[in-house]
Amino acid sequence: MRWIHAAGRGLLVLVVILTGYVASGAHADDGPGAGRGPMTLATAGDLTGYLGSVLEGWNRTHPDERVTLVELPDSADETHAQMTTDLRDGDRSRFDILNIDVSWTSEFAAQGWIRPLELDRFPLDTFLKPVVGTATYDGRLYAVPYVTNAGLLLYRKDILAEEGVDPPRTWDELERAARTIAPKHGLDGYAGQFLPYEGLTVNAAEAVYSAGGSILGDEGERVTVNSEAARDGIDFLARGVREGWIPRQALTYKEEESKQAFQDGRLLFLRNWPYAYAVASAEGSPVAGKIGAVPLPGPDGPGTSVLGGSNLAVSTHARHPDSAARLLAYLTSEHVQRQVLTRGALPPVRADLYEDPELVRRFPYLPTLRESVRTAAPRPKSPRYGQVSLVVQAVVRDAMAGHDTPEAAVRRLARELDAIAR
Repeated sequence: MRWIHAAGRGLLVLVVILTGYVASGAHADDGPGAGRGPMTLATAGDLTGYLGSVLEGWNRTHPDERVTLVELPDSADETHAQMTTDLRDGDRSRFDILNIDVSWTSEFAAQGWIRPLELDRFPLDTFLKPVVGTATYDGRLYAVPYVTNAGLLLYRKDILAEEGVDPPRTWDELERAARTIAPKHGLDGYAGQFLPYEGLTVNAAEAVYSAGGSILGDEGERVTVNSEAARDGIDFLARGVREGWIPRQALTYKEEESKQAFQDGRLLFLRNWPYAYAVASAEGSPVAGKIGAVPLPGPDGPGTSVLGGSNLAVSTHARHPDSAARLLAYLTSEHVQRQVLTRGALPPVRADLYEDPELVRRFPYLPTLRESVRTAAPRPKSPRYGQVSLVVQAVVRDAMAGHDTPEAAVRRLARELDAIAR
């Protein structure tokens, strides 16, 4: 679950290793209805270590409502599995607050694992507008956006400048440069996150959305993927591998592997989350000072990114739900959201931070990222999102590997997603 969630994980992406449950000091008479008291927060991880210091700030000023961080594995699938296993334990659950991938909100709400929240307790009107939709289900707020993310196209600005070429705005421009310019400089053309995991679902959805298509509608009850636009989106990815401007090695890439290929100077173009820009631009990187970022291209102009990031939700069986809501408000305050960016290198949900001159100087991709988030779309909403994602990964991987045509892939997607939706 990278929201690095991306999203990406994410990060967006927070990455965490299980350290085990640490007792939070709850008393024997603290029942599920108790309003205030100690809590646990379960999350996927934190490579930069910023989240612990943020929670220390809360604990110093709220000694009777201390929060204990429970860190889960770095894999989105493993994190999801551990959270859902715990939540199924009902009132024996260890977790009070959950930092969940934005794509899990519908599933967790539909299962009754997280409780609806009061709108007026949170500064939703200060957030980037698209992120609020990732926290709702069936017309109610079930989580609070904490970190957002959107995919960017990173490129070697030094090479494009040498060739006198502008960064691509369309798929044709991207393909042309990846096919002709990259080999002249000993580089591969274009890569994203194409291993069959959540990252491939994101990349596939972005291609479909950018072509004007969709995958599901009506909270997952209606399958909409059987369209020419969806075929065009899948064909864009499959054609890249077939023609060689997407290297076959990219079929093994997740966020980190693709970032490393770009940082090592092996790629002309890379679709990734903003964290990759920050890391590849750091002192000592072979491509530091040589990187630009633009919105993802589409068939006729800028495309559509998938929203990454994470939302904060309160377990239905939280021991102290009022304290949990107070902590969520704290974590989305301007002060903490600034730390999300400056300490965690993760995109905040507060809109005004993207226009802060000091932050823009430090993180020059912020204006591009804001525009990408503003025009981004969520992953397909479904209470069975895990199954939906597995189907998308499997079908698109077969198309990219040349085992299915894009036409056959769309028909197969429609058929298998329809079986899930029923």
